[in-house]
Amino acid sequence: MKSFQAEFRFYEELNDFLPPHQKKRSIPFWFEGRPSVKFAIEAMGVPHPEVDLILINSVSVGFDYLLQHGDRISVYPVFESLDISPLVRLRPEPLRHPAFVLDVHLGKLARDLRFLGFDSLYRNDFEDPQIVALARSQGRIILTRDRRLLHAKVVTRGYWVRSHDVRIQVGEVLSRFDLYRQIRPFHRCSLCNGRIGAVDKSAVWDRLEPKTRKYYDRFYRCGQCGQVYWEGSHYEGLRARITQYKQEGQRLVAELEWKG
Repeated sequence: MKSFQAEFRFYEELNDFLPPHQKKRSIPFWFEGRPSVKFAIEAMGVPHPEVDLILINSVSVGFDYLLQHGDRISVYPVFESLDISPLVRLRPEPLRHPAFVLDVHLGKLARDLRFLGFDSLYRNDFEDPQIVALARSQGRIILTRDRRLLHAKVVTRGYWVRSHDVRIQVGEVLSRFDLYRQIRPFHRCSLCNGRIGAVDKSAVWDRLEPKTRKYYDRFYRCGQCGQVYWEGSHYEGLRARITQYKQEGQRLVAELEWKG
């Protein structure tokens, strides 16, 4: 069968999925028959949920486009904070009420996203099919350290978390999905993801240690698992971390406005 060649160029963080010799440059792709551009992109190691725009010969196309000899393909990552609606978006519209489901490697990230007020499902025994099913049925974004999970055909939203450091991971997610303005600290339970609300001290009196009863008066309780929270010694440390995340977001926004 006759072989044909197309030329790919991947932009921005999509280069994270490529070997060093292919990063930030044109890449020849040899093929037989008429494979789809989605097949080619994933064959080169880039999960399709990370892609939001494909231009072939300067024309926007969908994943089902069939490659032709001589095609020049530009592949761009997710644009959560940029309106590209006149072009062919490959995923639903940008997020307004984000919800996540995380794989077994991201327990600390799930905890911190909950601290920031984001709906984040996590269990340390989730299997990949469960994660995909939850993402589909509940419209959740998959966060994973296993890029193979994002190759599942039915996955439409997902992100491969690059770093092993939880603080950097949080920054990755907030930046990728443009979430800095949606931070609402202490609205989610760090244990179960349930919503937290204020509760009268008398309602949780029997669950408090003597010193807690003496020195604290404002309490909160998870409506799902019943966990009780108060502004104890750990509270200031959490507030400092949240302030750091917000300041980083403000810095990124200022940079974007300056470049614009």
